[in-house]
Amino acid sequence: MNILKINSSGNKAASISRQYVDKIVAQLEAKNSDATVVEHDLAYENLPYVNETMIGGFYNPEPTAEQKEVLALSDHLVEELLAADTVVIGAPIYNFGIPASLKAYIDLVSRAGKTFRFTEQGPVGLVPNKKVYVVIASGGTPVGSPYDFVSSYLKTVLGFLGMIDVEIVSLDQMQMVAEEKKQAADALVAAV
Repeated sequence: MNILKINSSGNKAASISRQYVDKIVAQLEAKNSDATVVEHDLAYENLPYVNETMIGGFYNPEPTAEQKEVLALSDHLVEELLAADTVVIGAPIYNFGIPASLKAYIDLVSRAGKTFRFTEQGPVGLVPNKKVYVVIASGGTPVGSPYDFVSSYLKTVLGFLGMIDVEIVSLDQMQMVAEEKKQAADALVAAV
């Protein structure tokens, strides 16, 4: 089993999303002795944001040397995603949305012809048959509320890429009902 582990919290010391990403990955490793883990700590990897060179390279059948250099990282991240059987994402809610580092990652792996394609019937995801666990943490924003733009966005973009088996592990409102949320999350992790 190939596991892709993605953390995006900027808080290394006390991040609840990091703690539960670790718990899920440990549970998967315990149940799969052959498990290998590829890990990304997006908050500290300084991924590039989409720019003109990158966009040009995405759509140029013969990329320039500069475009090839920019695309090399994207190609590598796409290969890791395609190789994964299971994806575990830590996604804290920052100001009602995902961290910029996670958005940069999504922009790098969302590639026409590589992770999705357009057909006459609409777009088709090219990253199927993966189980995805998304750990969403917040201090006060309730997951599923009108001002939670994380769960709906991630389900949409993952589904667009073909990943429809997505389980949300909610650790929301930690400043208000932390113990209750941890108990519910622990039950989900135990069932992984």
